[in-house]
Amino acid sequence: MRSSKSRSRSKSNRSRPSGGNIINRVFDSSGPEGKVRGTPQQIIDKYNQLARDAQLSNDRVATENFQQHAEHYLRLLSEAQREIDQRREEQERQNRERQAERDRDRADRQERDSAARAADPAQAPQPDVLDLSGADSGGDNGLVETPESKRKKPVGRPRGRKPAPKADAADGSEPEPSNGESPEAAE
Repeated sequence: MRSSKSRSRSKSNRSRPSGGNIINRVFDSSGPEGKVRGTPQQIIDKYNQLARDAQLSNDRVATENFQQHAEHYLRLLSEAQREIDQRREEQERQNRERQAERDRDRADRQERDSAARAADPAQAPQPDVLDLSGADSGGDNGLVETPESKRKKPVGRPRGRKPAPKADAADGSEPEPSNGESPEAAE
């Protein structure tokens, strides 16, 4: 008599692992010649080799049996690959949607920024500035004269550094220090 535990493990209650894990998962396949262990692709290759060997030995039953085992793992592998492809297409579609949303947001932001710049008076085109220095005509420029404008600037040499004293080699004296001290005080 079977226990209730073994009945709960029937094929209908088993769920297949989905997706990419099947492609790299290692299976133990109990075939007619014993166990075959490996990934689905390795098992398919092994059963196809066994089927060729059986065909060379004129064993049509064993050939068909190995081909059926190989076909089972081929279907398992192709289903997993189809699920991976569907997931990849879904992710690409979502990425395209996200990129389109980012592009729309960027365009909206640029439109808002350009509208804000148009409303900002500092960003508006400014009128031309007139040169009122009076350098070209010397005539009436429309400005009122003030005492500051009547005052003339002194004309003279531009201010700069004092030239260093020259050493006269003929008298053998040393040049005077530029800090205002006498030569005796410098010693």
